[in-house]
Amino acid sequence: MRESVECVVIGAGVIGLAVARALAAGGRTVLVVEKERYIGAHTSSRNSEVIHAGLYYPADSLKARFCVAGRKQLYDYCTARGIAAKRIGKLVVATDETEVPLLAKVMAHAKANGVDDLERLDAKAARAMEPEVACVAAFHSPSTGLIDSHALMLSLQGEAEAKHATVALRAEVASGRVRESGGFALEIAGADPMTLECEILINAAGLYAPSVARQLAGVPPTSIPRDYYCRGVYFTLPGKAPFRRPVYPVPEHAGLGVHYTPDLAGQGRFGPDIEWIDGVDYTVDPRRSARFYAAIRKYWPGLPDGALQPGYAGIRPKISGRDEPAADFRIDGAERHGIAGLVNLFGIESPGLTSSLAIADYVTALINAPALAPTIPAGPSP
Repeated sequence: MRESVECVVIGAGVIGLAVARALAAGGRTVLVVEKERYIGAHTSSRNSEVIHAGLYYPADSLKARFCVAGRKQLYDYCTARGIAAKRIGKLVVATDETEVPLLAKVMAHAKANGVDDLERLDAKAARAMEPEVACVAAFHSPSTGLIDSHALMLSLQGEAEAKHATVALRAEVASGRVRESGGFALEIAGADPMTLECEILINAAGLYAPSVARQLAGVPPTSIPRDYYCRGVYFTLPGKAPFRRPVYPVPEHAGLGVHYTPDLAGQGRFGPDIEWIDGVDYTVDPRRSARFYAAIRKYWPGLPDGALQPGYAGIRPKISGRDEPAADFRIDGAERHGIAGLVNLFGIESPGLTSSLAIADYVTALINAPALAPTIPAGPSP
């Protein structure tokens, strides 16, 4: 069986759905192919559901610029459509004097990124906001929020389909090639295998984006980064929540530390931690809670013994290893790999959810005007 469509988006996570919505809104015919049984099966639904302000990322990085711009878009999008999203703020805390310089470094990064509403707090002021917190200093980020990520993805899917896009589940890209005449031919596995031809191909496969790119004959191997898997597990806290807003320690190399996040119903959860693994595995080992107790008690000494319950796990789609500097987002058009009509999205970890609408706009501009370098958003001040 052979079918053709103008645009194929590989991956029905939040990025793939946002891109499909943007392309369909521009009048293009779009098919999203997703190998899982449901949308957002991986990174998009296995995270803290935080709308990030844009605090942690180096100035002028794609992460910083897309996060700050995307955050504003996301709040506006959710308000207009009645999607649950709350701008509740968060505290970032230094639990001893050695962490105070790191706190100042994060604030400097944030200011360089256009986030100028942070408030520096001493220990007394922090406890006035969150009486259970223990710290020597902190800052408050009022632009940070929480979102119902699944409701967001359903909305993006619905708006894409309203513009005649189609989402095909259980449709895995088994292989593909760049056609000599232009465009692409994909071999789709599943209950109804087919050859799918398209002129535009967006690889938004998240964790699997590098492996999908390697399956496309004609894509230069040197343009494809190595993929790494960094698992983080979450533990939930039954009963009364200790804090009203997220509380974060100063960030670690591969993540943002074991932080506290309430969900939209107010239930508390802690995580994620950091564990480098060899493949996609969402196992939550209850024994990892031992490390959680020590990390959490640095900023919440009142955590009772035995209170944490195994929750869920997520995996950061890394394109840099444990001993390397954290990689930026990669959104590769023809200038990177030399193939017209192809965009590869690599390493879209946090703040990918926050950045999703801004990334979709950028990818659409890259497709619509390939001869021009689309403008990367600078990001508005809050």
